[in-house]
Amino acid sequence: MVNLKQLAKLPFKAFGSKSSKTFKPEVFDSHVMTTYGRFPLALTHGAGCRVWDDQDNEYLDFVAGIATCTLGHAHPVMVEAVTQQIQTLHHVSNLYYIPEQGALAQWLTEHSCTDRVFFCNSGAEANEAAIKLARKYGHTELGIEEPVIITAHASFHGRTLATVTATGQPKYQKNFAPLVPGFHYVTYNDIEALEGAIASLNANGPQVAAILLEALQGEGGVNPGNIQYFKRVRELCDQHKILLILDEVQVGVGRTGKLWGYENLDIEPDVITVAKGLGGGIPIGAMLCKSSCDVFQPGDHASTYGGNPFVCGVALAVCQTLESEHLMANASARGQQLRQGLLKLVDTYPHLFEQVRGWGLINGLVLKAEAPLKSLDIVKAATAQGLLLVPAGPNVIRFVPPLIVNPSEVNEALEKLTTAIKNIT
Repeated sequence: MVNLKQLAKLPFKAFGSKSSKTFKPEVFDSHVMTTYGRFPLALTHGAGCRVWDDQDNEYLDFVAGIATCTLGHAHPVMVEAVTQQIQTLHHVSNLYYIPEQGALAQWLTEHSCTDRVFFCNSGAEANEAAIKLARKYGHTELGIEEPVIITAHASFHGRTLATVTATGQPKYQKNFAPLVPGFHYVTYNDIEALEGAIASLNANGPQVAAILLEALQGEGGVNPGNIQYFKRVRELCDQHKILLILDEVQVGVGRTGKLWGYENLDIEPDVITVAKGLGGGIPIGAMLCKSSCDVFQPGDHASTYGGNPFVCGVALAVCQTLESEHLMANASARGQQLRQGLLKLVDTYPHLFEQVRGWGLINGLVLKAEAPLKSLDIVKAATAQGLLLVPAGPNVIRFVPPLIVNPSEVNEALEKLTTAIKNIT
């Protein structure tokens, strides 16, 4: 059994495996489908906020698996949790009670406004579960024959057929028609557009069963929700008995400096979907809901791997570490530090940058529409300086480091980014 106290005394890199320098991209490409536009990097091991490639080049990781590696790489708590759980029990069917699943569900509900949890494997699956819940709620509670779910333009909810339809971005839907019926799109943070859509759809009787929104649009350009907008959304949902579903796949579990994104909006949703940071990189997703809208019955929904002992044991360790290491406070402080540095870049390069957006440790540096560079150009230049970043559309550079990032690493990232910008301008 791994000794946590001994691990904690070791430098992070002690956990990383040495690279073999034998990776061959052409072999990879001949066997793996080309569903990703990959950077020419083969990452082999990591420690803390750093990763190394197959040539032993070091990078400061401000991607974190796209807002997923909550505790960074090879964190002692995760090493211990993974080792202990795999030596105990890693998978059984949901035909039986799973104590680890119950413990994680209890932690999540006691730390949120929800009462019940359904476990799955990803954010897309969590949103699929929420869509099914909303449709059944519409049928059984509102008497709607063909329930409609309102979502936002520029949203992102997943890659399955239902969630890509819910996603309000045509580029993700191209060539996948016919899409799933029952979705209607409105402009994010535009309350008049939402009110108009509800009135139009409900003109001849109830049609709208749910409103599905991100607390902060991640893939849509790191676009935070407006507090007054969401308060009015909550009022409309109460008025029409509509479910308010918040997609917190990218912002949940401490990334915004608060445990949940909705805490930044001064409202409570009926349903929350979460994944990414929940397992710190171990695949897990969850749909959390209030008991008032828990209309699922045995057989309505299921997942073979969802909520197995392994993923739940690790996820619970991640959640408990958020509290014990005060990582939400760190996310808030480091996010403020990062935004201050990025704002200096906006002042230094006014012809390039427009603004900085974000909460906690999810931030976007926004390029002007007429800028001679795109976000991918700057991401590539930063990579050459040893800093990993990720675009959020063509005009936004996204910063989502592990929540354990320290002040010197934030300063280092800003220095590397500044050098990258100088080199390409």
